[in-house]
Amino acid sequence: MSNHIHPTAIIADSARLGQGNHIGPYVVIEDDVVLGDDNRLASHCVIKRYCRMGNGNRVAEHAVIGGDPQDLSFDPATPSRVEIGNDNVLREYVTIHRGSKAGIVTRLGNTNYLMVEVHVAHDCQLADDIVIAPATGIGGHVHIETRAFISGGVMVHQFVRIGRQAMIGGNTKLTQDALPYMITDGVPGRARGLNSVGLRRAGFGREDMRALKQAWRVLFEGHDSLDAILARLRELDSAHCRYLADFIAESKRGFHRADG
Repeated sequence: MSNHIHPTAIIADSARLGQGNHIGPYVVIEDDVVLGDDNRLASHCVIKRYCRMGNGNRVAEHAVIGGDPQDLSFDPATPSRVEIGNDNVLREYVTIHRGSKAGIVTRLGNTNYLMVEVHVAHDCQLADDIVIAPATGIGGHVHIETRAFISGGVMVHQFVRIGRQAMIGGNTKLTQDALPYMITDGVPGRARGLNSVGLRRAGFGREDMRALKQAWRVLFEGHDSLDAILARLRELDSAHCRYLADFIAESKRGFHRADG
């Protein structure tokens, strides 16, 4: 199946397109872009050089994918890129910036939904099934794990990690890691409780929820040292609790805790 390309679109000679793509009016695809199959690029969106995009993605009007990092020391000649997987939705005015060093990739996985005016900075790594609501800014070098939900107006500091199945409340300021399975909300962010609705929607059963509630008590309702807390989490009969312990142990910025 051939591609449907509007006559006003501008596509560089070195760009490589698969099959079944719909390229709308005034779309710009720059040099050294690789586009898979069945993508839909709406009018006026720009796919910058070095981008790699898989199959079945939807890019809305005026999105810009693969722009240069907002880093005063960045050399535009640096050969870095953005890699996007399959079946993602990138709504109007989404911006995703390429890596800040040669060979470094800003990566977006599969089946993610980025709403209007979401910004993803250089060197970020986003996994799968993530939802990011409008007007949220993701700083450089941020890692976001599977099925995280980030509400609107959130500001995420560079080098922060957001754990799997985390939920971040609207207008939250994240300067440290946001714990997996938890709701983090506020300015500054605070852990508020389990992301119970999101976890149940993801198929977490009664035993999973019981174990994570026990993990919450271990984390925030005692006075043990962090090493003792991690040891207790690993002793719980739950792979989710062990993962939570590993996430905390690997934190370089610390993590947002509960009030008190």
